[in-house]
Amino acid sequence: MSDRDAAFQVYFAARSDAMRGTAYLLCGDWHRAEDLVQQTFTKIYLVWHRIQRHEAMDSYTRQTLVRTFLSERRRGWFRHESVGPLPTDQAAPSGDRADERLVLLEALAKVPPRQRAVLVLRYWEDLSVEQTAAMLDCSAGTVKSQAARGLATLRGLLEEERVR
Repeated sequence: MSDRDAAFQVYFAARSDAMRGTAYLLCGDWHRAEDLVQQTFTKIYLVWHRIQRHEAMDSYTRQTLVRTFLSERRRGWFRHESVGPLPTDQAAPSGDRADERLVLLEALAKVPPRQRAVLVLRYWEDLSVEQTAAMLDCSAGTVKSQAARGLATLRGLLEEERVR
């Protein structure tokens, strides 16, 4: 195994789980998240020999992941089909943190992809407005407006769920 392959293997082992979590927040499906992470790391591997600053790899990998997600959504390669809500045997106890997390993740999956990407980068990955703008190749103003719209959409969806 070459030094290049060994270095990539170490990086993949260290960061793939974190990227899988981010991918899940973007797409809302663990299988799709796994595919996005695989595509992302394949792209990273192909340019690994040209990368000079390995200390900036997390940012580059995250950017590649988000752009891969947004690109596929634009091209329509992945079509989300919903078969309706899954039946439950009994209602979960109210106030349960796990239940709240599931409701939040379900609502996040309904936010438009670009807004969802901004929300995940800003509030899950804890990136600044400027870092998010650079990652999405847009202006800081666009990030701010997409974040505001995304949060408004998310609040509306959560309010609808609370009323039910």
